[in-house]
Amino acid sequence: MSKIEVVMPQLGESLTEGTIIKWYKKPGEKVKKDETLLEISTDKVDSEIPSPATGIVTKLLFSEQQTVAIRTVIAEIDTDESATVSSETPKFAASAIPKPAIVQEVKAQIPVQQPVVSQQSQSSGRFYSPLVLNIAREEGISMVELERIPGTGEGGRVSKKDILAYVDAKKKGVPMPATMPSSSSAPMAAPPRIENQLKHIESGDVAKKYPMPEYEILQMSNLIQKMADHMVKSKLTSPHVYEVHECDMTKVDIVRRRNADAFEKREGFKLTYMPFICDAVVQALKQFPLVNAQIEGDKIIIKKFVNLGIAVATETGLIVPVIKNADEKNFTGLARGVNDLAVRARTKKLALSDIEGGSFTITNYGGFGAMIGTPIINQPQVAILGIGTIKKRPVVINDAIAIRSISYFTLSFDHRIIDGALGGSFLSAVINQLESVDEKFTV
Repeated sequence: MSKIEVVMPQLGESLTEGTIIKWYKKPGEKVKKDETLLEISTDKVDSEIPSPATGIVTKLLFSEQQTVAIRTVIAEIDTDESATVSSETPKFAASAIPKPAIVQEVKAQIPVQQPVVSQQSQSSGRFYSPLVLNIAREEGISMVELERIPGTGEGGRVSKKDILAYVDAKKKGVPMPATMPSSSSAPMAAPPRIENQLKHIESGDVAKKYPMPEYEILQMSNLIQKMADHMVKSKLTSPHVYEVHECDMTKVDIVRRRNADAFEKREGFKLTYMPFICDAVVQALKQFPLVNAQIEGDKIIIKKFVNLGIAVATETGLIVPVIKNADEKNFTGLARGVNDLAVRARTKKLALSDIEGGSFTITNYGGFGAMIGTPIINQPQVAILGIGTIKKRPVVINDAIAIRSISYFTLSFDHRIIDGALGGSFLSAVINQLESVDEKFTV
C-alpha cells in the first residue's frame, strides 16, 4: 500500500492560501494520474489541479468553498486498488486555515503542463477539458480532428467517452461522422456564460431583502470579486482618456486568408488577426516607450521589455495572461504565444507567473460583435488597446467608393503621463503598420 498526500499547491511566491472551488472526485472513486482532481481559486487565478498519482481517493479533508493554507494536506490517494475508504468527513470550518504541514512533495502538484493540442476552436467555440486534451496528445489527434469529433457532453462538449470511441474507430479504420461545420461556414462562438458558473443563493440578509421569485441572487466567485476590485481601483487611480481610430484591415485579411491553410497544417491551430495586431503593437511600443511604462508616486518607470497581456474571455470571467518578452519574438512566435495562453486560460492551466508582469494589454471585444469599446486600464500599466469587430464597409479611396475590411481601435490611456498627442501618435503607428502589410508576406 502506498499513500500519496495531496497538498494545497503554491501557485505563486506571494500566495499563502487557496480556496477549494470543486472536487472532481469523491472518496472511493478511482482517479488517474494527471486527471483533474479539484479546482482551486486564488486572488489571481483559478486552476484545475491534476492528480499526482493513479489510485483510489480515500480521504477529502476539506469541503468545497473552504480556504486552505498552502502545503496543507487536503486529500489522500491510495495506489492500492483494494484500499479502504475513510468515512471521515471534512472537519475544518470554512474560515479555519490550519498551519502548513510538512508532507511528501509531489512533482505534479502544480499544474504547469503545457497544452497538448491547440486552442479551443475560435471557429466553433468548443471547450476541451484537460483530460480530453491529454488523450488527444497521447493519441496524436490534431485540433482539426478534435473539432470534428461528435460531442455528447453538455453543450456538445467532447467527453472522455467520445474521444476514446473516436480513437478506437480510427484504429479499426472505421470512419467517424464529422459534425462540426467548416471554418468557412462556422458561426461566431457564443460568449461564455459567467452566470452559469456562479452559486445560487437562497438564504441570508441579501436574500431577505430581495426575495424570490422576483429576484435571483448569485454569489460572485473569488476571481470575479478580485477582478471587480481591480477595475474600481484602476478607475480611481488613472484619469482615463480615450481615442478611437479607424483601421483598414484589408491587407491583413488578404495575408491571413492566403496563409491560413498552410499555417494551420504546420502549427496545428488557426491563423487569426491577433498575431498581426500584437506585432504592430510591439513595434509601436518600441517607438513610443512612454506607453510601455508605469507610475509609482512621482516617478515614471519605463520598461525596457514588452510583456504583452492578451485578455481572454473564459467561462469563469475575464483573465489577462501575458506573453513575456514579446519584443524578442518573431511573427510565428507571437502567434504561438497567443494560442498557448488562450488554451491554458480556458483549460485553467495558467500559473500565477503567466498573468503577472504585463507592460501593455490588448483586449479583443470585437470577437463578440462589439464595434467600439472603452476598456479599463490594467493597473499598473498606463494604456490598453481595444479591438472592435472587423467588418466589410464602404469607404472612400481616391474619390471612389471601395469595400474594405474595417475595424475601430480604441486606446485607453492614463492622462497623467500620456497626452492626446502621444496617445494618438502611438495608435497611428499601430494602424500604419497594419495598413501597410505586404500582401505577399508569408507567415
